[in-house]
Amino acid sequence: MWDICYCPKNKDVYEQYTPEIITYVFLLCSVSLIFGLGKKEIQSDEKVSEVTMIESLEKKYPFIPLDDELKNSLNQKEAYVLLQKGTERAFTGEYTDNEESGTYYCRQCGAPLYVSDDKFHSNCGWPSFDDEIPGAVTRIADADGMRTEIVCATCDGHLGHVFLNEGFTDKNTRHCVNSISMEFRSGEPVAKAVYAGGCFWGVEYLMESLEGVYDVKSGYSGGSLENPTYQQVLSHATGHLEAVEVLYNPLIISYEDLTKYFLEIHDPTQANGQGPDIGNQYLSAIFYSSRNEYDTAIELLTILENKGYDIATQVRPRKVFYDAEEYHQDYYEQKGSTPYCHSYTKRF
Repeated sequence: MWDICYCPKNKDVYEQYTPEIITYVFLLCSVSLIFGLGKKEIQSDEKVSEVTMIESLEKKYPFIPLDDELKNSLNQKEAYVLLQKGTERAFTGEYTDNEESGTYYCRQCGAPLYVSDDKFHSNCGWPSFDDEIPGAVTRIADADGMRTEIVCATCDGHLGHVFLNEGFTDKNTRHCVNSISMEFRSGEPVAKAVYAGGCFWGVEYLMESLEGVYDVKSGYSGGSLENPTYQQVLSHATGHLEAVEVLYNPLIISYEDLTKYFLEIHDPTQANGQGPDIGNQYLSAIFYSSRNEYDTAIELLTILENKGYDIATQVRPRKVFYDAEEYHQDYYEQKGSTPYCHSYTKRF
């Protein structure tokens, strides 16, 4: 339209238009322009609102690194590498030439890091991997100003360095890892996640139905008393929540999807318990063990807040998880019934 109206080569056509038509065109374009700017302003406001909400949650629940009580004790050689960022001598590590099928876990915190399918021989003198389990490894600039250090995303233990564009594999990546920073176990990777959503019977029952979940244990976490009993937790004096520990394969189901499902099988807006179960042991909480898990929890709760949910779910640093008594495990399966206050409601 603009070409016909204003291009000199269309002068004859242009002169056919009346002033009224030209005025109409100008008004139409002006309205479109104003509407477009208004839409951008709305989108910008929504973005600012989301950022503000994230900052509000982060202020309410500041990130706290993994507690030392959840870390394994280290001998002098292990501490030299994992804590002091040392390096074991080339070709001396236990896993440099290991070809067994399985998973490599962080020696300090037990988080799964690498799987054997991503391991290859680089002849560099240390175990080499061209990929990590999603979210398991953090890259940071090395103190030497040249290399990129890799650390465990859960406990910040030093693993080694990552190098790119060397051409060893199609992924063009080499994680050069100290054997002493890892522990090898046969089998698929097993990661852990801890949640509290009211009575642990129902949460356990529903989360065990997910593909990629190996097992779910009912137990207690978040309090001060060691090895609490059910009766002690019911007294409201221990500070523990009824919680579940989910053992899952991070290559099949992500922590994000796991957490989304958790937020969809209980009421994350109820502040004083869950359903008819009232008391501080029935509060809703996500227990994170790493920055990645923390960020995921904050982002998901922000999404729900933006959808109009008044979220009561707390974001807490992970504490020691204590298994509940045997009669609490697989309760509904043993009883042959289904949960009375937990069910699936799509929220994402």
